[in-house]
Amino acid sequence: MTLTSSNEAVAGVLGTPATRPAGDPARRIRAVLSALVRAVIVLWGAATAAYLAQLALPGDRATAILNIRTGQAQQRTPEELAPIIAQFGLDDPVITQYLTYLGGLVRGDLGTSYQQFRPVGDIIGEQLGATLALTLSAIALSWIIMVFWVTLTAGRGPRVRSLGSGADTAAAGLPPYWLGILLLLVFALHLRWFPVMGGTGLAGLVLPALTLAIPLAGFMGQATRTEFEKTLRQPFILSARLRGAGDLSVRLRHVLRHAALPALTLTGWALGATISGAVIVEAIFSRPGIGETLVAAVGSQDLPVVTGIVVLVALVYVVANLLVDLLYSVVDPRITTS
Repeated sequence: MTLTSSNEAVAGVLGTPATRPAGDPARRIRAVLSALVRAVIVLWGAATAAYLAQLALPGDRATAILNIRTGQAQQRTPEELAPIIAQFGLDDPVITQYLTYLGGLVRGDLGTSYQQFRPVGDIIGEQLGATLALTLSAIALSWIIMVFWVTLTAGRGPRVRSLGSGADTAAAGLPPYWLGILLLLVFALHLRWFPVMGGTGLAGLVLPALTLAIPLAGFMGQATRTEFEKTLRQPFILSARLRGAGDLSVRLRHVLRHAALPALTLTGWALGATISGAVIVEAIFSRPGIGETLVAAVGSQDLPVVTGIVVLVALVYVVANLLVDLLYSVVDPRITTS
């Protein structure tokens, strides 16, 4: 199988762009515009689903908001509800409320917290830095683990290949909550190498990041291993060996570059998924972040905060995948997106 056909096969399975001769500038512009349109549709869908979830909840929204603010669940008089209805425009038609909501999102306004009486954007912004640090650290660690393990085991003897593939499958199936508790028990409570809970420095970041990174490394390893072994059989790899390149050099400089496209595709998906997974990890390790904020908002029925975080995760996912599309041409200049 040629390099082009193998890349096209991966494209069919993972949705990655196929390798083809670079098109003219107009074609590239159309590809970028098409990606932007898809991104807008995804964001609109996420925002609409989040808004409809608010409407689907039973009971009167004005009463729920007032009960959240006062901390007392009880029936309210029309006089008590009038200021809430006026503040949030709850007496407007549903379509008007929906368009107002979308207009606020376009302006960067995620609404006002029912419980904290503050803009949702400010609440999320205060916690976003800790979550991004955890997410980016986890993705970096997953790449390090994946590259080391696949380079070490792919294309070796049958036993080593089976060991590598089996480890990928096992890692990908590890539940984050179980893995996090296991790492906490072993490395924090037993060995005392890391803080047990709430560490904000580098030491406090290692175990939470590993909790997210190990399953992700397994997923990326599964996607990369097959392409890695196919690339090892390509004629240009034989040419590199005949020129005197060592095995490690061939694997890292030549094979990995061509085999990394599936992992690159998963990285765009993983950025959004890892932020979602941070909800569990931040709860296990008592770390600050939007995960802790989301859990508190769900518990108090603070819907603007919940929907704001949902929209944020969708935005991160969309932006990450747009960046991945741009990185394809850096990894392999022959690639165009369609």
